[in-house]
Amino acid sequence: MNNSTTRVAVIGSGYWGKNLVRNFSQLDCLAMACDVTPAGRATAAELAPGAIITSEMESVLAADVPGVVIATPAETHFALVKRALETGKDVFVEKPLALTCEQGVQLVRLAETHGRILMVGHVLEYHPAVVRLLELVRGGQLGKIHYIYSNRLSLGKIRREENILWSFAPHDVAVILRLMGSLPFQVVACGGSYVQPNIADVTVTNLLFDNGVRAHIHVSWLHPFKEQRLVVIGSRKMASFDDVAKKLVLYDQHVEVKEDGPVPIKGTGEEVPFSLDEPLRLECQAFLKAIATRQPPLTDGRSGVQVLKVLQAAQRSLVMNGEPVTLNV
Repeated sequence: MNNSTTRVAVIGSGYWGKNLVRNFSQLDCLAMACDVTPAGRATAAELAPGAIITSEMESVLAADVPGVVIATPAETHFALVKRALETGKDVFVEKPLALTCEQGVQLVRLAETHGRILMVGHVLEYHPAVVRLLELVRGGQLGKIHYIYSNRLSLGKIRREENILWSFAPHDVAVILRLMGSLPFQVVACGGSYVQPNIADVTVTNLLFDNGVRAHIHVSWLHPFKEQRLVVIGSRKMASFDDVAKKLVLYDQHVEVKEDGPVPIKGTGEEVPFSLDEPLRLECQAFLKAIATRQPPLTDGRSGVQVLKVLQAAQRSLVMNGEPVTLNV
């Protein structure tokens, strides 16, 4: 362990947490790993042989470790983050920040009161291709944004503790909010439960922004093939990011409205280069930087609450079979 580096502890080394254990260990910053299961502790010990492995969260909170990374089931996030902040830890919690906006706001206020860093694991925002796409949008290369859609589809991993909306869609919501720079004022969601009663396997969420831009998010863990695609349609150009093929393509095509009607102007697609750095590694480095500089990370608690507002509205609409839900923006 390099004592000159910021040290962190990871709580939860299961399906996703093990990737955090691996990354912080490879960054030579992992002091401890905590998991309540023997299998989780064994995984952590294999990935981080130099770290202290424990089953007791209290031993993590009592340790001289400034940062805590929480990768436990979503329903535990609020209580664990609250406890960590109260003991003076900087916290990086996997998405979602909490299960309600009220809980999220409480955690943000608690972090601010204690002068602690609070970061949410919206890893897609650190993806070099998404960063590059955001640069293209903000630079005006696509023109006025008309609409956005995002598909996140695969067969599994099917969860029992949360539906597909809360499992998959936070990534897409976070990126769309970042691209738009604001919250939608209306959210509509519909879906279906086919594998387990009352746990949606498929949802389609529509977001309407006050500038007329619409975005839709299609997520499913009951799909014959894997697709992770984000498409942004502008008045000048169009962009597509395929996270399966690892390609960002900018299409020089649009529609011109002439006297005799709309005319599609078709052009070529040009692949846009981007760094191949692992997004999760970049996210872990962002947490370490925030601890060191005391500056809020990109995906801070406040941005996590914005995502929660959309998810909560979508869940309400889903329960009401697609009734529109208005957000106070």
